[in-house]
Amino acid sequence: MTNTYNSLGGRVALITGGGSGIGKAIAKVFAESGATVIINDIRDVGQEAADQIGGHFLKADLSDMQATRDLAESAIGIEGRVDILVNNAGYQNIYPVEEFPDDIWAEMVQVMLIAPFQLIKYVVPGMKEQNWGRIINISSIHGLVASPYKSAYNSAKHGIVGLTKTVALELGEFGVTANAICPGYVRTPLVESQVADQARTRGIPVEDVVEKVMLEPAAIKRLIDPEEVAGLAAFLASDTARSITGSTYSIDAGWVAR
Repeated sequence: MTNTYNSLGGRVALITGGGSGIGKAIAKVFAESGATVIINDIRDVGQEAADQIGGHFLKADLSDMQATRDLAESAIGIEGRVDILVNNAGYQNIYPVEEFPDDIWAEMVQVMLIAPFQLIKYVVPGMKEQNWGRIINISSIHGLVASPYKSAYNSAKHGIVGLTKTVALELGEFGVTANAICPGYVRTPLVESQVADQARTRGIPVEDVVEKVMLEPAAIKRLIDPEEVAGLAAFLASDTARSITGSTYSIDAGWVAR
């Protein structure tokens, strides 16, 4: 199969949370486009995903600031640089704000906002030196609008949209772009794991969660496939998108159109 986005040959990409779901799909399409792919994940499944595409695997826990610094150093050490950074790692816990455990709230913000900032900080010097780089932050519809019981997730995802815009302004003159993708509910293990939590928190049957919570606001009534998000990421990483920066792209089946 011929890949439409074939301009990634010779590029080195680091993808966090690349062991499954959106991250795994992005890793696959980047590898097919000729990039050397480095997958990060907290789970050993990242090794399997890397083996499938002939990539590299670096296990690291992004809730730990020092581990995140070490990940950046190790990733740069593989090929001497990181050309494309995809900040994708994340997770969710759902609680009313008055019940949200402080430590979990802080950990979620570290993984989804502080760790992306750290990785950007450490890979940017190499991007500036070669006058080329791509930063793609996987935000969410909840980086644009809010839903109840997701205070930490909403805060981190709104924050990464702001971080994306700031980085775009700082790095544009160096040939480095920064953009955010804001997916709706994607058919991933993370989303599937939310169903029971949503039912419990909202007091509704499990079988009603997808239809009445996840898809009710959407114009297209289906979960999004990870490969759809990966295709958009491949476009943003390509030279075709060299003038696109500081933008947020919704891929949400019309979820935020209301």
